Amino acid sequence: MTSAGDLIDLDITGVAHGGVFVGRVGGDGRVVFVPDTLPGERVRVRVTEAGDKSFWRAEPVEILDASPDRVPHVWAEAGLDVPADRRPGGADFGHIALPRQLELKKQVVTDALSRVGRLDLPVTIEAPAPVDGLAPEPADRGGWRTRVSLHVDESGTVGPMASRSHRVVRTETLPLATAAIERAAARLIGERPGRIDLVQPADGRVRVINRPALARGQRRPVNPKDPAFEPVVERVGERAFRVDAGGFWQVHRLAAATLTAAVAAELGVVGVDSEGRHLDLYGGVGLFAATIAELGGEATQVVSVEADERATEHAGENLSEWVGARAETGRVDRWLAALAAGASARDRDRLSRGVVVLDPPRAGAGRDVVRALVALAPAAVTYVACDPAALARDLAFFREAGYETSSVRAIDLFPHSHHIEAVATLTPVAPRG
Repeated sequence: MTSAGDLIDLDITGVAHGGVFVGRVGGDGRVVFVPDTLPGERVRVRVTEAGDKSFWRAEPVEILDASPDRVPHVWAEAGLDVPADRRPGGADFGHIALPRQLELKKQVVTDALSRVGRLDLPVTIEAPAPVDGLAPEPADRGGWRTRVSLHVDESGTVGPMASRSHRVVRTETLPLATAAIERAAARLIGERPGRIDLVQPADGRVRVINRPALARGQRRPVNPKDPAFEPVVERVGERAFRVDAGGFWQVHRLAAATLTAAVAAELGVVGVDSEGRHLDLYGGVGLFAATIAELGGEATQVVSVEADERATEHAGENLSEWVGARAETGRVDRWLAALAAGASARDRDRLSRGVVVLDPPRAGAGRDVVRALVALAPAAVTYVACDPAALARDLAFFREAGYETSSVRAIDLFPHSHHIEAVATLTPVAPRG
């Protein structure tokens, strides 16, 4: 009977969503999830979770037969020669050659579509291309993160969490971050327990945002002088977007421009009707609403909907050049319900001629939002996803409601980690009368 602490030898046969890899053991072929390995490798592992569960977990102890795609870890402090409880998290594909990372991520997206969504769809995958005069970092290095969150424990240690734990570990390097953020992080000492965000917007200056831990039930007071609320400017091409330093913006320095180009390409195929009423849901500071408006023209009617009031304020300013654009604060599910309840026949006609960009958080949109959205019968929905399982689930909900996509485009905006962005455009299956 295998138990925690036992050593076993495994053949790694696949990759699972979440940055772990799959081996099987025993007569029943029980699944064992193992990080820091690769399909095709034979490894010796120490079991960390066993028993009667349908799967076990283990940590690699020795690579008995290495894959040709194994490379020195991009983050030396996360390599296998470092004890498991000291390895920082966040670069769980850092030991894999970049071309193989792309193959594995494509497989993860394809598997999620099949397993979660019961969907058989072609998937393409690509690395970020040069955008607006900015080129990606050299393929074998990081340097792409313009936003990093570090943690501070009770002893004052500042750093990332150890992989798959809540233990803060001190690191000398942050290779996935920009050089300026890495230098700023190295200067952090004597901080209060909690979290520290380091943000480098388009002006190049790093902002250090301290977020001390709160007692249970305590809420952080709103303080206009808090560095988190400093308006900073991010740029996509010639366009400027105001956003709070502590607000949401894509972390890869090419991500906003790359996703804007991807969404514009998708909407360019289906077309943006200048007479339609268009929606940017989970709109943040209006990035994709601006994309819709640029495609539709200066009188385009587009509404950006976002639950964060500060982001909505910025979106209103960012969209001010378009007379038909506005930003509203609200939870998307409730906002859609109110829209459906109050929409006139004229409103519904314009909504049915409109397009929707749907960019939900990692949990996805969910069945209620999909149903409410489909009830408005938009001409097309372009879905921007950061979690393949949530995307697969939601695409299945769309199919149930009569909207389908022909393919999924994955973009590797998080190299050396397991995360992946994906874009898919859905249109009604039935002919529109």
